[in-house]
Amino acid sequence: MFLDLDIEQDAPGASVPEQMIAERFGIEDLGRPADAWLRECVRFTWRVKLLTRLDLELKNRLREAAESEAIRVFAANLHDLLLAAPAGLRATIGLDPGLRTGVKVAVIDATGKVVATDTIYPHPPKRQWDQSIARLAALARAHAVELIAIGNGTASRETDRLAAELLDRHPELKLNRIMVSEAGASVYSASELASQELPDLDVSLRGATSIARRLQDPLAELVKIDPKSIGVGQYQHDVSQVQLARSLDNVVEDCVNAVGVDVNTASPALLRRVAGLSESVAGNIVRFRDEHGAFADRDQLRQVPRLGEKTFEQAAGFLRIANGSNPLDASAVHPEAYPVVERIQRETGRDIRQLVGDGAFLRRLDPARFTDERFGEPTVRDILAELEKPGRDPRPEFRTAEFRDGVEKLADLEQGMILEGVITNVTNFGAFVDIGVHQDGLVHISAMSEKFVKVPREVVKAGEVVKVKVMAVDADRKRIGLSMRLSDEPGTEAPKKGQPVSAKGKGRSKARQSRAPQQADGALAEAFARARKG
Repeated sequence: MFLDLDIEQDAPGASVPEQMIAERFGIEDLGRPADAWLRECVRFTWRVKLLTRLDLELKNRLREAAESEAIRVFAANLHDLLLAAPAGLRATIGLDPGLRTGVKVAVIDATGKVVATDTIYPHPPKRQWDQSIARLAALARAHAVELIAIGNGTASRETDRLAAELLDRHPELKLNRIMVSEAGASVYSASELASQELPDLDVSLRGATSIARRLQDPLAELVKIDPKSIGVGQYQHDVSQVQLARSLDNVVEDCVNAVGVDVNTASPALLRRVAGLSESVAGNIVRFRDEHGAFADRDQLRQVPRLGEKTFEQAAGFLRIANGSNPLDASAVHPEAYPVVERIQRETGRDIRQLVGDGAFLRRLDPARFTDERFGEPTVRDILAELEKPGRDPRPEFRTAEFRDGVEKLADLEQGMILEGVITNVTNFGAFVDIGVHQDGLVHISAMSEKFVKVPREVVKAGEVVKVKVMAVDADRKRIGLSMRLSDEPGTEAPKKGQPVSAKGKGRSKARQSRAPQQADGALAEAFARARKG
């Protein structure tokens, strides 16, 4: 449905705009012979010249404002998804679920390297359930696997049940299973980048590898995928593609620089997102690393072809070298600021390894003691804060949702159920939640908190684990209404903003339908309405 906008005019007779034009030019109907002609000129000026142009200009302005809001929502969701909690450097089995074609299996070590692959057929038509469990147990044992990442696509809950039985039969393996969003995995699998990274793997096995890697480090893996394929935006094809691409690229670069990049393990796709590094320089870094071994310190980066002084100056602070010759290389302290740390060492009589991590001692230092004409007090404060927690990761602690056993499809849902789920998308009208039934439910903005919520992102973010209550289920239209207010009773309407709406954002209360039968749906329409009010 579309939102139709028109400029209101008074009728019949002269409209208010026509009267304003007449007053502006001193035109009055005094019964003179030319007065009728002048009135017609005023009418022609408004209806033929001004009205059409003004109508077009106002609609263009409103659309631009709506596009900007839709792009902002998309960018905010992408930011939250990229900065989702990483599971860390742990060996992982990635499972790309499937029925007839089987479940694709990829085992990666702690560094993300593929060490084994397989295809199992636990589901119909082959039903090799016990053989599949035995094969997964053998892979987990052989490669010291700690985590099982399961893609959330077709047959995901059936595969999750397989993993659960694997954990029950082999508790000695001490495995944990986690459901992972596989949005964009198929796009990556068929990409040129995947062909370069995993040339010996079949396309389907690349998908399982991507699923496992994005559990280890979502940021490092998702930067390889076009942000528009990750599935956290709406109406993305209706907005300016140039503005959308620019905004999303900026978000990706900001997230990468906020977290930092381990230069000895990062892929070219991740390195090229670091400020100052082009695609060619990122490739040169990886080739240099492959030829000469791991970088021992940041200064060695100067030997990389085409990585000049200006590039080094811009990028070095975001590149980390763990367990290198200089502990500062693993921190966000820029090499240019190393003299400040050396000054702190001299005046305190402590070695750098004694300073790093000693928060109690560092907080007692006066930053003003270590300033000079080049480094002011704010810079010294930042350096001391970084020394206190060197290389600190701004991302939250890793946590996963526990989907309820027995709730695997829409028909299993009942009103009043309290379930755990993961926020998959946030819009201006609410948030979509994956509760493990292959269909995201919607928590309307009015059902997010006991308090008034102006912007959903004030309450939730993409990737966050939440508890929700099932308020309404429409199996025919595949729509689920949820509430984060666990005290709400199913069947009652949410106040002010209307009842919980569908998973596609198309439901409205009767009151709103009667007032706005032509109202558009989704983030773009919501942004359009905001633009009109503004």
